[in-house]
Amino acid sequence: MKKFFLANVFISLSLFVIAQPTDLKVLETESSKTVKADIVDTTKKTWKIGGLYSLSVSQGSLSNWAAGGDDFSLTINSLFHIVCLYRRERISWDNSLDVGFGYLNTTSLGSRKSDDHFDLLSKYGYALNKKLNVTTLFNFRSQFLKGYTYYDTVKTFSSAFLAPGYVLVSLGLDYKPAKNLSIFISPVTSRWVIVKNDSLSAKGSYGVDSGRKSISQVGAFSTINYHVNFNKYVSFITRVDLFSNYKKNPQNIDFNMSNLLTVKLAKFLSINWSVDMIYDDQARLFGKNKTSAALQVKSLIGVGLLIKFPPRA
Repeated sequence: MKKFFLANVFISLSLFVIAQPTDLKVLETESSKTVKADIVDTTKKTWKIGGLYSLSVSQGSLSNWAAGGDDFSLTINSLFHIVCLYRRERISWDNSLDVGFGYLNTTSLGSRKSDDHFDLLSKYGYALNKKLNVTTLFNFRSQFLKGYTYYDTVKTFSSAFLAPGYVLVSLGLDYKPAKNLSIFISPVTSRWVIVKNDSLSAKGSYGVDSGRKSISQVGAFSTINYHVNFNKYVSFITRVDLFSNYKKNPQNIDFNMSNLLTVKLAKFLSINWSVDMIYDDQARLFGKNKTSAALQVKSLIGVGLLIKFPPRA
């Protein structure tokens, strides 16, 4: 719990030290424009930064409540999303970072996390034309704290920091048919699955050989990123990652999708709904014997603090 609050303090403080960037919607519009090679504008900023931070808290308590329920419940969810874009002539560098953490405490279930992830995506590209870039992509994702699965009230240790961790490096084409849509495709991609925890690596979790801490994979990869502001109150962000491992069961495509819908209620108040879906053929943690892969779905909805930077009036 202390780690969670410290993380939120760090994220909140970081919002005040970011230099005065432009609005995220304006950012994306300007980033799609090309810069003429024969014009040198030394006053034009090549970096654009924007993002959001949300925090929602809910608490409930019951005493002698005939309808039943938990005597006490507490839920905290936090999300940090930032994009940093660089543009100079034909060169582009797109970076995004997503960090989320959720905490749940009830009388019947005890304490457990409801969300825990961080995901860094970086794309460095050279424009062939206004819509198509040759791009190198780097992606790193994992989580912060230990995680457990629960089946028939049995608690089983299943994950930790860098267990698993995913590192992906890819070279391909990035197609941008619209200012808020990007489609990256690569036929040859290297991915490393890391299982740093000794007990999980000993069991051969997440596809690594028993006792080993990592495994390398080669396959095809695609990622689709889309962002839209329907109006000044409602915005939506989605990302879909697809990976096919040539070395083992290429037909079983790993699937990772994240969605965030934000509805602004007041200057610093909003409704946030996030839905994440994952299918990892090597994450065989489900079923009675915990040896089955399955579609993982996480849905979080909350009302709480929303800070967009740069701030809006």
